[in-house]
Amino acid sequence: MIAVDVDTATWAPGTYLHRLAPQACDNLRTMTPRRRAESGDVLISQGAMERHVILLHGGISKITALTSDGVESLLAIRVGGDLIGEMSALNDLPRSATATACTPLVYSVIRRSQLQVFLEQQPGAALALAGMVADRLRWANQFRVDFTAYPAKVRVARVLVKMAVAYGRRTPTGLEIGFELTQSELASLCGAAEVTVQKSLRDFRRAGSIITGYRTVTVIDLDGLQQAAEL
Repeated sequence: MIAVDVDTATWAPGTYLHRLAPQACDNLRTMTPRRRAESGDVLISQGAMERHVILLHGGISKITALTSDGVESLLAIRVGGDLIGEMSALNDLPRSATATACTPLVYSVIRRSQLQVFLEQQPGAALALAGMVADRLRWANQFRVDFTAYPAKVRVARVLVKMAVAYGRRTPTGLEIGFELTQSELASLCGAAEVTVQKSLRDFRRAGSIITGYRTVTVIDLDGLQQAAEL
């Protein structure tokens, strides 16, 4: 069962639903029936000729893409309130990435024609969509800057800080990143070798900034990790 009450959820800043006016948010959330997916279910496949978008009501999904040599690269994490698949809906090209459920989640499928009518009737929603796309482009550009300007350990710290702040779940210990994250996925997200990520995590543990479990990371000293991230 999904632990999120999707009718009273507070949408994370930066998500599409958070950007919408209350009435537009309600209209979009009730446009189509909700569906459920289990962890590991694929919502969108790279290369597919599809034009619908997916609205996440609750849960977490990861966005991945296969490189030319067949290596899977983690591009982003999406949470409740996020819209997925907007690129193909807007530019009529094949899916550029795969979206996979990291946790049980609730979502709805919105056809491109439905989205177009919604945006025509809600000019503010169209501006919100443009803002969301711009922010994702800005994030991608910042990632490229970080990749060239900072050493790998700093990039690992930056990714951990961003995920803890955006998706962390408050526990008695600290901010637990609320989804399974393998070291190889973390490596692809911050553009570092897996052995470098392992060493960085070990250093952060010794410094008392994080604790790690099976595919989990809990940030126990956010200030210390931010210093390591040079933020």
